Amino acid sequence: MSASGGTKAIVAALVANLAIAVAKFVAFLFSGSSSMLAESVHSLADSGNQGLLLLGGKKAKREATPQHPFGYGRERYIYAFLVSIVLFTVGGMFAIYEGIEKINHPHAIEAWYWPVGVLVFAIIAETFSFRTAIKESNQVRGSQTWSQFIKRAKAPELPVVLLEDLGALVGLVLALGGVSIALVTGNGVWDGIGTLCIGVLLIIIAIVLAAETKSLLLGEAAGTDEVEKINAALVDGVVVTRVIHMRTLHLGPEELLVAAKIAVAGHDTAIQVADAINAAEARIREAVPIARVIYLEPDVYRPEGTTPLTK
Repeated sequence: MSASGGTKAIVAALVANLAIAVAKFVAFLFSGSSSMLAESVHSLADSGNQGLLLLGGKKAKREATPQHPFGYGRERYIYAFLVSIVLFTVGGMFAIYEGIEKINHPHAIEAWYWPVGVLVFAIIAETFSFRTAIKESNQVRGSQTWSQFIKRAKAPELPVVLLEDLGALVGLVLALGGVSIALVTGNGVWDGIGTLCIGVLLIIIAIVLAAETKSLLLGEAAGTDEVEKINAALVDGVVVTRVIHMRTLHLGPEELLVAAKIAVAGHDTAIQVADAINAAEARIREAVPIARVIYLEPDVYRPEGTTPLTK
């Protein structure tokens, strides 16, 4: 996945959320709407999240050290996981608290044109941000469905921004609905119900994000297409006759570790095997450019049931 594409979507979301957060808070001050307060905290949390994603991307670019020989690519996964925690605690839990408080102690919304006007503005701004995220995602999504893209993406930034923007748009609609019903009925409880719904929505999105980033933190293998390309690149049919077994691991979104045991003929010389391994590594890097770290172990293949020459 293109890092620049993810950065563009993050910046677009950050600019939109900062503007929206200020507008929502001003609307809360004039109207007293709990939905607006919850939404302003939501937008502020989203802005912080985009800051975390940008920070993680910057830290991931550091050079490898003796203490961290495989580099810092997973920093992007760590900061994406922090996003889910922030979204859950700051956004979701605060909205639920505020919603319950408003339901227990309802009051009428004042200066109704402030929350309504700001919510309409926010929907337009979030739509722009969501559209940017969709456009950038489509460049790397291929034939995958949106659900598959979010589950299989190795770079966390675009899935995170997509889910955040989707949650923001749905939350804005819920807030607008709660405020509108409260205005029509004169019952401030509906404002609290809308706020409560926003909190539940944010927590659901946070759980989805946490589950996906947890899988990336644990370490995911290369995609099926990449595995097939690596398998094809390994075998030259002359010295390397087959792949006995192979393991792949993402060290970061754009860095892949490949470890394989390859079969060679028993009569091949050490020089022939070494040359074949070097050639295989070159073919792998050409077929799958993100394969940065490659370890190949030569062995003499024996069919199952026979005694191997090496272990």
